[in-house]
This record gives sequence, C-alpha cells and structure tokens, in this order.
Amino acid sequence: MNATTNSTQIQVAKRSPAYWRVTIDNPPLNVMGPPMVVQFHELIDALEADEQVRVVVFDSAVDGYFLNHSDFEARIEDLTSLPAGPTGLPQWPDFLARLTRAPVVSIALIRGRATGNGSELTLACDMSFASREKAILSQWEVGVGLVAGGGPMARLPQLIGRNRALEVLLSSEDIRGDQAEAYGYVNRALPDAELEAFVEALAARIAKFDKWAIANTKRLVNTTLPPDVELGAGWDACLASIARPAAQQSFKALFALGFHKPGDVENRLGYYLGQIER
Repeated sequence: MNATTNSTQIQVAKRSPAYWRVTIDNPPLNVMGPPMVVQFHELIDALEADEQVRVVVFDSAVDGYFLNHSDFEARIEDLTSLPAGPTGLPQWPDFLARLTRAPVVSIALIRGRATGNGSELTLACDMSFASREKAILSQWEVGVGLVAGGGPMARLPQLIGRNRALEVLLSSEDIRGDQAEAYGYVNRALPDAELEAFVEALAARIAKFDKWAIANTKRLVNTTLPPDVELGAGWDACLASIARPAAQQSFKALFALGFHKPGDVENRLGYYLGQIER
C-alpha cells in the first residue's frame, strides 16, 4: 500500500500522492552524519519537484530518539566537502531553509529526543506536535562549547521570544514536552497515546485541501522568516567552534562519560553537560 524508498537512514512512505511520511531510522541513537544530510537533501529535491504532495510528516523509527545531534565520530571533511544547495547555503541549512519555504506543509511528530539537529528540524517545520511523556527538545551546543549550526539563533527568538530563546540556547537544558508547549517551542504537547492519531488526522485533513491555496497561504506567512544569511552565519560559527580547544576538551570529557553510546549520558544529556569538568 505504501511506496517506500530504499534509503538507509530516511524512509519515505507515500501514504497517498498528497501525503508523505518521512521516518528517520539510524539506530541506536538517530545521530545525523553526512549520509543522512545527503538523504535529507535528496528528500527536499523530491518534495519541491512533486506536484501532488501537500503534506509531509517527520517521525522516527528509533525508540527514544526523534532526531539526535550530529555524528561526532564522522569525519568533518565528509560534511564540509558536500556541495552547497540552491540557496547557496551548505546542505544542512539549505535543506532547512528550503523545507520552511516549500509549497508543502511540514509537520514534526516528536516522540523521544530532538537534540541539536532534531530541534533544528522541528523549528524548520511548519508545525510540531510532541509526546507529553516522551518528547525532549534541546539546543545543547553551548554546553559543550559549540555554536549551533542549523539556525536556532535566528528562528527561536521569533518563535518564543528573545529571553526564552536565550534560556533554551544558553542553558543547554533538556526541555520536556509540556514546557516546550508552554513556551511555544512546539504547537502542542499531547498524551503519548493520542499523539499519532492526532497528527494522522491533521495531516490527512490538510492533504485533501487545494495545493495552490496551501502554497500561497504559506508563502505569505513566510514573509516573517529570518533571511538565509542568518542561517549561514550560524553554520560558519558552528564550524569555527568545533575546532576550539575548549570545545575539544569538553568533548573529550563527555566521551569519557559515555557520550555517543546508548545509555544514561545520551538519555540525560542536559544533566551531564552540567557535570563535565572544563
């Protein structure tokens, strides 16, 4: 019934010509390395080219993780050598910028951790709905001496206000579903047992509507978006921050505790960021 691509880490199920489900599947932690970035780029090319798709929902096949932080065991050159996208931005911020502007409604269904890249994907989507019991959002980068690369400094202040954006970014704390809803970080936090049915009904409803009306309504709302240059500035600052000795020292301490492996450090990353010695 569903047409699914043979992608390794991102599976696209076409529930109907108008409604696609994109499932992130890179166990055990759903980290995002260069291959996943390439696959996200292929996805946005397909969404922009398809004349029938109206709605895309992002979810996860990995228990406990929506989309996690970057793969810090991958070679940075494999990421930085990827060609820029049509916006002129590198491939990850290019994907995020194009997703926000695509003539398609994008919805994040968040069950588990949306850490770093997962939070950035959430912010790029048109709507987001979180499990009250299981969702955790986090812009964790400052806690390890980094600057986030996917544009949260540009997007969060417009969404939740400057003061709350600074709290999220500078505390590097885990934000639970109910708090994310209260701040406006997500549209709603729903009981986990109700989340799937709610998103499914909303996506199916919008998928019935006229694509021209959807696309033009979204285009007019998008006049409030931050310019792409702000996303590019964040990406440049992120790459520069990775090589800093302070960041490398923090990473070393975090890896020694069990970072990048299934277990308590990944499950409670916000807590451990406050424990590492600097």
